[in-house]
Amino acid sequence: MSLTRRSLLGTTAAAATAIGAARSGRAQAANTIKIGVLNDQSGPYRDTGGVTSVACTKLAVAEFASKGFNVEVVAADHQNKPDVGAEIARQWYDRDGVDMIIDVPTSSVALAVAGVAKEKNKLHINVGAATSDLTGKSCAPSLIHWCYDTYMLAKSTGGATVKAGGDSWFFVTADYAFGQQLQKDTTAFVTAAGGKVMGSVAYPFPGTTDFSSFLLQAQASGAKVLGLCNAGGDTVNSIKQAHEFGIKMKLAAMLMFITDVNALGLDVAQGLSLTESFYWDLNDRTRAFTERAKKVTPNNWPNMVHAGCYSGTLHFLKAVADLGIDAVKKGTGTTIAERMKAMPTDDDAFGKGSIRADGRGLFKSYLFQVKTPAESKGKWDYYKVMGETSATEAWRPLADGGCYYLKS
Repeated sequence: MSLTRRSLLGTTAAAATAIGAARSGRAQAANTIKIGVLNDQSGPYRDTGGVTSVACTKLAVAEFASKGFNVEVVAADHQNKPDVGAEIARQWYDRDGVDMIIDVPTSSVALAVAGVAKEKNKLHINVGAATSDLTGKSCAPSLIHWCYDTYMLAKSTGGATVKAGGDSWFFVTADYAFGQQLQKDTTAFVTAAGGKVMGSVAYPFPGTTDFSSFLLQAQASGAKVLGLCNAGGDTVNSIKQAHEFGIKMKLAAMLMFITDVNALGLDVAQGLSLTESFYWDLNDRTRAFTERAKKVTPNNWPNMVHAGCYSGTLHFLKAVADLGIDAVKKGTGTTIAERMKAMPTDDDAFGKGSIRADGRGLFKSYLFQVKTPAESKGKWDYYKVMGETSATEAWRPLADGGCYYLKS
């Protein structure tokens, strides 16, 4: 084909347009913070995180408003599979320009994603996973763990149950990192208080729906307390089936959320003890946050994971504004994490808090008892506060975690 002056001018104009679009795209990317919400959106943890975590993350972005940079939120379902979670994280960090990944329930997936974040030196704020290894042997300078972990749960719910006379335990445990760590941490508190563990059974996760044989094993052990080291839909199914089978043991739901209580109903859940670091009706600030959250997620009121996604996102954006967008884009995940640690946290969901040197978010934890139907005054009015543990006392001591980068 011969090149005429007209075709040459057309080709030059097209090239100029393409170059201009590319430059515009690069400029936009340079001024845009991208947040990835990675969680279970179709399995047993879809209500404890899922689309409500995405909505609360977006709420934080909307309330933060513009501070000289744009914010984009993307989301994906990790299907509770470590390889899927790690692959999404790698793609988000390498190809899609994601600056921070948040939520990531399921401890096995969280540990896999934490490994990718450490390798890439990218920021990961974990909210949904419980394993205390995230600030222990699997810590990273670009990793922050937000609102709960297995140590805090074991100390609050486990410790209170033993003090109330529950000195013999049998565990039904989800057979992966979270369940194993929670059983280990609870066992330590039970035995330290003079109690004993009379047995345990681990079940395959995910995919187990029939807990009857495990519940009957627990009752046959003669233990006073049935410790449920699981979460989400598994906890709901375990408690429902224990109720149906007439299990006479005291149930200790070692990780339970208000969304689980809502799924069970007060007739079944009444009297259960559980620990969260957030409850919508704690004070004026938590009630104000919940009123705003209900507008974007009216059928699934926020639990501590949803509130943690809001809180962690808000604090991250404050750190970005403090550092400046250029410094964030040229820096590393560690750079942002260090600035987040240097700044006190403060928001309507958790009030005032801080982030420790190992990345552990420090907030109060609350021991709740589920109300009876007669005690509840309305929708989602489910908890009575039975006790609280201060932000300095709720978490594993810094020296006991074994986080490698604190030793240098």
